[in-house]
Amino acid sequence: MSEKPFRLAVRAVILNERGQCLLLRRSHVCKGFVGTWEWPGGKADAGEAFDVAVRREVVEETGLQIELTGVAGAFHVEMPQQHLAVLCMEARLSGGELRLSEEHDQSAWAPLPELLQWDLTGGFRQFAEAYVQRTAGRA
Repeated sequence: MSEKPFRLAVRAVILNERGQCLLLRRSHVCKGFVGTWEWPGGKADAGEAFDVAVRREVVEETGLQIELTGVAGAFHVEMPQQHLAVLCMEARLSGGELRLSEEHDQSAWAPLPELLQWDLTGGFRQFAEAYVQRTAGRA
């Protein structure tokens, strides 16, 4: 029996000046979790640095440029064919205009304390709950 490979995935917690984070709803084009919400991101390419990967994914999925401001945390998702180590980075907007790729059909700015009221993508909810608790009251 062979062990599943590990892949790096990245997500961006893009916060606006009101402390809201950008959420994207997965479209019918996605293989799973259609209609659920997530932070922008995806899998890093082989040999790609995580900071380059998260910026690339955000541009591909939203048309927005970001400046990374910190590490939000990480979580693990076991998939049928692989393990995903998901690194979440905090970011702020630095340019661009919001335009969604075919992977997503809707966007919204959600206040962090209300994040858990959204139908979040599987594997993401537990991390989001811990992140909201950890950042509560942060200016």
